[in-house]
Amino acid sequence: MGAFADPFYGNVPDRKMTVSELIRALRLNIAAEEEATALYEAHADATDNPIAKKVLLDVANEERVHVGEFIELINILTRCEEEAWIANGAVEVREMAEEVARGDLNPANPFEKAEKESPECINELTVGSLKP
Repeated sequence: MGAFADPFYGNVPDRKMTVSELIRALRLNIAAEEEATALYEAHADATDNPIAKKVLLDVANEERVHVGEFIELINILTRCEEEAWIANGAVEVREMAEEVARGDLNPANPFEKAEKESPECINELTVGSLKP
């Protein structure tokens, strides 16, 4: 969030943003709101002053509201595509939570299936290799 030192910070470009540029800007806004939330919570954790703690946590919660507003705006601009991606991520997390609840604490090995199907190819790959 050190952009205030940029002399061009906040300047409006000489043209309007495209929808994809606006969505990208909104994603940056979400990141800034999340960063602010973490900062305010850290400050609240670092003080014993009850008034300061209350105000800082209240402001942190307001930032969460802003995140929700930006996410909903992105969802509208993407015609609900964003909502589908988020829902898919939620399903994946629930599946992982169910695995953990069953006692399966081992992280998935993406090469496990490939090793069983064609072990000779796995040994040929190196870190950063783009060749199969």
